Amino acid sequence: MQINAPKRPNLDSVTSVNSDGSHYILHPHDVRGRFTTARQIFGYLLLAVYVLLPWIPVNGAPALFLDVEHRRFHIFGITLLPQDLWVMFFAITGLGFSLFCITSLLGRLWCGWACPYTVFLEHIFRRIERLIDGDGPKRRALENAAWSPNKIMRRVVKQLLYVLFAAIIAHVFMSYFVSLPRLYDYVKEGPLAHATVFTIITVLTAILWFCFSSFREQFCIMMCPYGRLQSALTDDDTMIIGYDSLRGEPRGAKGKTSGACIDCRRCVNVCPTGIDIRNGLQLECIGCSACVDACDEIMDKINEPRGLVRYDSLKGLNKEKRRIMRPRVYAYMILGILGLVVMSCIAYNRARPYHAEFSRMRGAAYYVDASSVRNVFQYRIINKRQQAATFTIRMTGAPAGYSLSGGDVPFEIPAHGETKRTLVVIAPTGSYQGPGDIRFDVEANPGDFHFEETLKFLGPDPRTLQQPPQ
Repeated sequence: MQINAPKRPNLDSVTSVNSDGSHYILHPHDVRGRFTTARQIFGYLLLAVYVLLPWIPVNGAPALFLDVEHRRFHIFGITLLPQDLWVMFFAITGLGFSLFCITSLLGRLWCGWACPYTVFLEHIFRRIERLIDGDGPKRRALENAAWSPNKIMRRVVKQLLYVLFAAIIAHVFMSYFVSLPRLYDYVKEGPLAHATVFTIITVLTAILWFCFSSFREQFCIMMCPYGRLQSALTDDDTMIIGYDSLRGEPRGAKGKTSGACIDCRRCVNVCPTGIDIRNGLQLECIGCSACVDACDEIMDKINEPRGLVRYDSLKGLNKEKRRIMRPRVYAYMILGILGLVVMSCIAYNRARPYHAEFSRMRGAAYYVDASSVRNVFQYRIINKRQQAATFTIRMTGAPAGYSLSGGDVPFEIPAHGETKRTLVVIAPTGSYQGPGDIRFDVEANPGDFHFEETLKFLGPDPRTLQQPPQ
């Protein structure tokens, strides 16, 4: 048998795995058509978004910048602190159930059109492979050919390009955690000056190179959990890619059988996971629509109507009435909307440019001497903006005679900086009326930000205090 002879898909085993457990290398043929063109445009748009997000400033920070070092997480104009990350639970919940809703309606549309792994593989690395080695038949012939200077040169050039683009993807990924100017400085200063960042990028580059040069569709089949969830999220009304067996069978040459399928295997040859869609919906199918365009192309050539392989539900393929909205779709939709709405409301409230929090200092709840009762508080203010800000803290709502030590004096916090300071509230014995509420007002850049915090002023029973002499 040839090293990589064509293999007939079946339902008993995965096409990309040989009987001895080794990887059967797939060489999908090129295909053109409306869905392929739309998927390419959408894929390149997603690649542009991935590359440009760290360059687009929103409120003085990149559109998506997870600044782990300074514990600032900038997400489309909203700056979150570590204590705010619980908001992401609702974001993940909302996006997760939204994906479940899309899957229940449209099957694995995410896998074939928007999954980052598929986008990188199909629109970068397979493009490189086709540029260097040619279409599927040429690549298979080169795979089976003896080693020669031409084959060695192609292999070297292809792998070098793989490494180069894997490194570019890794650097762009790192720019989401280290700002682009700093990352550029790190590159100029050399790997030893920033060993942690260099190690992360190197390891990520190696992983990407291995996945996209060798592992490829195995990741989708063996490791991706979303593929395993497909059978639980879909039903007979879900829009999938399917083969119209009522129209296509029996197969055979045109004019010799009554079926529309001429068994040209074009749908099999273009499949990136090596399945035969005519065997029905399978785990390996990622909904990429390559087989739809391939079959439509053949139908045009033999003057038959398109749609032998098409987007449809199992009920639609069997000429039954399809329901679009079902109980599971309503459930996923409601949960998804609920998660996104809660996340949006909380994020909006947390989107303030500054963060202020007050707390009582550890130790004694209050201190008493012959002339006063004192409470000690601590505050922490974080400036989330790209420019410095001036803050003033005042005490309001306290009984007459109470004084504040450590406040009323303006102070500046640099961009993305924070400060921790101590406040002492002093109540003269003659003015002290017992425990009660006091309020601190925080103002930044007059008129820009105002924050109020109410705390309890603690102390003993006023009757137990010795009054100072008149």
